[in-house]
Amino acid sequence: MADINQTTATRTNLLSLQRTGDLIGRTQQRLATGLKVNSAIDDAQAFFKARNLNARAGDLSSIKDTIGSGIATIRAAIQGLEAIESTLKQLKALAQSAIASPESSTRAKLASQFNELRSQVDNLAEDADFDGVNLLKNRTAAFAAGADQLDVRFNERTTTAAINQLTVSGLNTTDFQSILARSALATGTAGATTVWGQTGTAAITAINRAIRSLDSALVTVRQVSQTFGTNSSLFEIRRQFTENLINTLKGGASQLVNADLNEESANLQSLLTRQQLGTISLSIAQQSEQPVLRLFSN
Repeated sequence: MADINQTTATRTNLLSLQRTGDLIGRTQQRLATGLKVNSAIDDAQAFFKARNLNARAGDLSSIKDTIGSGIATIRAAIQGLEAIESTLKQLKALAQSAIASPESSTRAKLASQFNELRSQVDNLAEDADFDGVNLLKNRTAAFAAGADQLDVRFNERTTTAAINQLTVSGLNTTDFQSILARSALATGTAGATTVWGQTGTAAITAINRAIRSLDSALVTVRQVSQTFGTNSSLFEIRRQFTENLINTLKGGASQLVNADLNEESANLQSLLTRQQLGTISLSIAQQSEQPVLRLFSN
């Protein structure tokens, strides 16, 4: 049986229709996925470069979350210090009221209130933790170990020399003791209640000593709060920088692989029109062969 050969015009139109169909399929895929580079076959260099950029953006997203957690930890400590400062101010107000009270019984009652309120300083420090980290007082280790330490990384590198991080040291034991001012507040073996309730200058001397100790504790609280506030501001700067860098990386990856949907839509319309014209052209080419076929049929 002899092979049936198509004319040059027919073959040309068929090839053109095949190419147009392939282009339509590629354009429809781009519109469906929103990507002009869906795999390494489309553009290996752009595909792998975009993947690396997105991978780094993902790593930095985890870093940003860690920085945000560090900010929350410091804020919890600052809030604890603010509460402690308010408590110390109330203690000072009680001491000043005791000095102004001539009756020893009134001073003794104020001293009792003073001691009850003073215990809240330690409780506030113990409760000022976030996600298990407490920068005011370590809840799990012995008190001599001081408060917890906060380590926050700013980049995704794994080499020790290349790691960028900030370590925030918690309140040390000496500062915490200064805030509590225990030695000055509990004057004498009987404690503040008995001493404040005495007559004469002994009570006034003890109360004045308590006020001076409270002033010193307030200074320490404000200094520590300022340090934590500075660290929190730095963390916030790094968080915003990391967020902007993530957006830049994702934007760069998008430019490499994302499709222009407007352009692809226009291309699709053009290709569909070309396909219709190709079909018509193929039909015309086949019709031109009909006279030859009629000769054989006669």
